[in-house]
Parts: sequence; C-alpha cells; structure tokens
Amino acid sequence: MVRMKQQWIVGLIGVFVMAWSARAAEPLSRIHFGSCVKQTQPMPIFRTIVQDRPEVFLMIGDNIYADTEDMEVMRAKYAQLNADPGFSLLRATCPVLATWDDHDFGRNDAGEEYPKKREAQKIFSDFWGDPLNSPRPQREGVYDAQIIGPEGQRVQIVLLDTRYFRGPLKTGERRVGGPYYPNEDASVPMLGEAQWQWLEEQLKQPAEIRIIATSIQFIAEAAGQETWSNLPAERQRLIDLIETTEAAGVVFLSGDRHWSDLSVQREGVPYPLYDLTSSSLNQPHKRGTPTDNQYRDTEQTYHQENFGVIEIDWNGDDTTLDLRIQDLENRTRIQKQIVLSELQSAL
Repeated sequence: MVRMKQQWIVGLIGVFVMAWSARAAEPLSRIHFGSCVKQTQPMPIFRTIVQDRPEVFLMIGDNIYADTEDMEVMRAKYAQLNADPGFSLLRATCPVLATWDDHDFGRNDAGEEYPKKREAQKIFSDFWGDPLNSPRPQREGVYDAQIIGPEGQRVQIVLLDTRYFRGPLKTGERRVGGPYYPNEDASVPMLGEAQWQWLEEQLKQPAEIRIIATSIQFIAEAAGQETWSNLPAERQRLIDLIETTEAAGVVFLSGDRHWSDLSVQREGVPYPLYDLTSSSLNQPHKRGTPTDNQYRDTEQTYHQENFGVIEIDWNGDDTTLDLRIQDLENRTRIQKQIVLSELQSAL
C-alpha cells in the first residue's frame, strides 16, 4: 500500500511538471496572489479566484496558521487547508507557487531563531509538491524563482524567504502597527548571504517583467509593523541590487497586514518601485485602520477578504500591467494601471 501511494505521488508530480512546462512556454497574462488564510475558517474566496481564471496563483505567506513547534500539529493544519474544496479546485486549475511568512514558518514574528525551521521547511516542501530534483528542498530557506513565457514576453516570478535567515527586530513603544522600529545595524540580516547571492543571479536572468513576492511589505514605511523598512540597510541593498543588475520591470507583491494597500517609491530608486499588498484571504481586519505610509499611492485601503491580480496586456506599443485588489464578490477595490516602459532605469 505504501509503495502504491509513493508511485501515485511520483506520478502526480510528473503530471504537474509536464503541465507546468507547457504553461511556462506560453505568455503569462493573469497572475493572482494572496496571503493569510486561516485553515479553521471558511475559505469561499478560493472559488471566486478560480472563477477569475488565474494562470498562476502565488501563496505568499501565512498560508496556514501553524504557530507551533510540534510538527504533527503543523502537518494537521496543512491537511485542513488541503481539505477545503475551493483550495483543492484552485490547485487543480492552475500552478500554485508558494513562499511562507511567520505563521506557516512556525511562530508569530519569528526569524532565524525559530528552532524547528528545518523541520518546517521539509513539511512546506512536501505540501507544495517540490519536485525531487528541485534545488529548494536541498538548501536552507524556501526561496525560489521561475521564468514563464517566450523571449520578449518573459515573466520572472521570484519568491523570497524573509523568515529563515532574518535577524532580531528592534522593539520599542507599541504603535498602531506594532512594537517594531528601524534598526540601523547593517549586520542584521533579512535574506542571508546565500539568498542574496542567489537573488543576484536571478536578477541577471533575462526577463521583461519581474514579480518579486515578499511576505512582508517592501515599500511601506516603518510604522510599528513588520516591514523591510525595519532593516533599512537590507531594504537599500535590494534597491541597489535592482540598479546594479539592471533588472528592469520589477513589481513587488506582499501580504501579512490583513488589509490591502498599494505603495510606490519614486525617489532614490532606479525607476518607480510598486508594492501591491493583498491580505487576507479569509480574515477581515477588525480595526480597519491602516498604519501610516508615506508611500501609499492611493488613499484607499481595503480591509475585508481579498486577493490580488496583475493582468498583463502584451499587445500594443507598450505592455501594460493592471494591478488590482479584488473582493470576495470579485469587485475591484484598488486599481492602478502602469506601463512597462515606466519600469526602466533612466540612467
């Protein structure tokens, strides 16, 4: 029985790899993503997402709320997610790519100090179906990347790991967003050197559009919450890396906040850097008050169940990217259209 089950799993992975290879050769025009789904609560939004015809879906963190050092408990919570009919339908509809945040990593706001991170990575890799020959299960951290589409229409999807290597955060008086403050100590890591070297190699790969998924917000200012702005040297390092590698077409996707937001930084960057935040898939934000964010591109934030969409139109003289936040009824709550020529260095 065990051998038959192993053969079935291997066969299923083989079918997925063939389907993914076929998908990777076609232009990608509909990228959906989301974060923060509590496995014990109803998940009707997955059926809404399926009806919106995603070509790929990115689960970018807090994909379950494990919050445990007991790996059997973690496995059981993944099983709860997998048992949801809408989630299963989504996995059968399109490729689903994933990274993690703190709760599926194992502990609220945790970083490199979490003692079960290696065991949690093994469970993560098994659940999301990493092929046996994938480099991800062989290294520390769940970061990964894919390039989809033919030359001239290539979309690179980069999934960062902001947990496995992240050092301690600086705390102080609690604000609306939380107790965290910027730490000017440049030695405190976000990604770790191995991931930084890998990321540099990825950004040198040829691609027209680059989607960088980071579980916590990249552009938003530090206002108490977990954000890249709490480690400003690491944040600047990524901006500098985009510039030195001449990586055009970057758009950030983030989650974590239990509300949706659109941020953009226009100064001190090689070109405007957008960060579309989508959260939560099934947990409305009770307070409904967003934290301060000098980089907020629109006044509107959205605090009910939602998912994010990037729709790419490759036709015409200039490729367009439509950035959207959709609600449970698939109504648009936040929208911004940008052109690819805007995401090019002026230098």
